[in-house]
Amino acid sequence: MDEEDLLPQRQPKKPKDLTLLGIAELEEYIAGLEGEIARASAEIAAKQKQRSGADALFKR
Repeated sequence: MDEEDLLPQRQPKKPKDLTLLGIAELEEYIAGLEGEIARASAEIAAKQKQRSGADALFKR
């Protein structure tokens, strides 16, 4: 038995019920999601920069 078999499986997050939110709450929710998108995009850009630096270093 592998150690991975003993770890709990991650359950996918259920989508948030948006029908209960008002307009202002939905706008706030969208702003938060846009912030997360920007954060993820910045992380992707940093990793791409790091990778291209490594590629340039190991390229002949």
